Amino acid sequence: MLTELRISGLGVIDEAVADFSPGLSVLTGETGAGKTMVVTGLRLLAGGRADPGRVRRGAEKALVEGRFDLAATATMDAADRRDLDELLEDTDVELDEDGSVIAARRVGADGRSRARLGGRSVPAGTLARFCAPVLAVHGQNDQLRLLRPDRQRDAVDAHGGDEARAALDAYRDTYRLWRDAERSLAERTGRARELAREADLLRMGLEEIDALGPEPGEEAELDARIRRLTDSEELREVAGQAHDVLAGDGETSEPVVGVLDQLRHRLAAAGDPALDPIATSIGQAVAALGDAATELGLYLAELPVDAAVLDSALERRHDLRALTRKYGTDVDDVLAWADRARTRLGEVDTSDSAVAELRSTVERLAAELDERGATLTRIRRAAGDDLAERVSAELAELSMGGARLVVRVTRSGEGLDGASESGLDDVELALDGPSGIVPLGRGASGGELSRVMLALEVVLAERSGGGTLVFDEVDAGVGGRAALSIGKRLARLARTHQVIAVTHLAQVAAYADTHLVVHKDTGAGGSDGVVSGVTAVADSDRVTELARMLAGMEDTDTGLAHARELLEKAQREKSQAQVDR
Repeated sequence: MLTELRISGLGVIDEAVADFSPGLSVLTGETGAGKTMVVTGLRLLAGGRADPGRVRRGAEKALVEGRFDLAATATMDAADRRDLDELLEDTDVELDEDGSVIAARRVGADGRSRARLGGRSVPAGTLARFCAPVLAVHGQNDQLRLLRPDRQRDAVDAHGGDEARAALDAYRDTYRLWRDAERSLAERTGRARELAREADLLRMGLEEIDALGPEPGEEAELDARIRRLTDSEELREVAGQAHDVLAGDGETSEPVVGVLDQLRHRLAAAGDPALDPIATSIGQAVAALGDAATELGLYLAELPVDAAVLDSALERRHDLRALTRKYGTDVDDVLAWADRARTRLGEVDTSDSAVAELRSTVERLAAELDERGATLTRIRRAAGDDLAERVSAELAELSMGGARLVVRVTRSGEGLDGASESGLDDVELALDGPSGIVPLGRGASGGELSRVMLALEVVLAERSGGGTLVFDEVDAGVGGRAALSIGKRLARLARTHQVIAVTHLAQVAAYADTHLVVHKDTGAGGSDGVVSGVTAVADSDRVTELARMLAGMEDTDTGLAHARELLEKAQREKSQAQVDR
């Protein structure tokens, strides 16, 4: 839930703070006051395009900050909540003590944009991913997006709920396997000669590598061994001298170990307690030097005396370097190439048996895809019929009783020719009205599209909860009884969502739980002479604003009485609806 919005330097808004509550909040104000800038700010938070032309004249930057209470998302879709938690963990963002997080977007007058989440710099795309499950903005552009086939299909799938989601996931898993297998088959049959040559080269390389049998890290070990073999005479002399000093040469010199051991015995036998620690230390040194002498003896025994051993090591290194010149920078790269080559060899096998096996796999997956696609089609048709019935009922309440929503789910192409990652269907929303059944794009005005969008949101909200829905002038082009119906529907939607609506109609604003007025001061000191702010109104101030919206009669007793009656009636209907629920 959005609890607070701060805007500075955006359009006519110099500095404004708006506090939002659960339920329905409306933004009203005179034309040019800056209501659209509030929605523009929310779009920026949702990852919208940063337009430097929106920066207030004379300002260096525009800044929008929104505080979201994520503790209020308990009713959010489980998958969305899981994705949101993963995003916060990946970006190392921690929630405040009250379970909220601040999202911010900065747009410079020079066009540069910055995004922050929980105080950390993030890409604008990350901010968009964060806002996707918690904030949805609907305006004229969004109504146009409703005309896109993919958005219409998504609406039907959303109404289908978990059953549609599971069927779509199963279909997509099979679709990807089928497409991969089909591409592989086409490649093997269409490029048989080229793939055969590639397979031969891969086999030759693998045979060469397997014949030598390199081991991981072998190069470093071999280089160390060659250095030891090359310097074996010098090493033998140095190690031998050290061994003779410690253990004796058996002829002339007396071993150091023996001399020290005799001293230890004499000190221990002297009978003076002060010498005992010294004797102990010498004993420890004798033990350590004895071990060193033993290790030197083993080292000398392992030093090769045959020059053929060095020749063999040098030849092995030469052979390994021949492989690294062809297949990688070192032996580990050569082994990695071999692994890739074995995988690729299985992919380019053009033998009759391999092609036949792959063709059988394609046919099996095609049959499975057709079956899963048919299941998805059946679920979509049932969901579409139910969606159409429910939305049509909402449209009747929105003064579009002569129109019905029609959802068409038709097979796309013959067989699997029209298969896509989204299914085997074309999904289309249409209106059945006086002109017959026509697609939304050809048979609906802007006002009708607004009401269809609202009706869809109301119906789809029955299967979801949580999140903030923002409607920018969803009541455009309507009035009278239709406006009252829109207010009722927004209030109903606000039972399960936080709803923020920009409206010019008092009939809609009267149903709000929170009423915010965007006001402008033409005498302010801004460079363009206009500064806008946001103020919450209640009681008599709210009645005055409703009277202004009704007919600009906020100064007359008649206008105020009409506004008060409208407000009381709307709030009474809301209360009764809660009881009936």
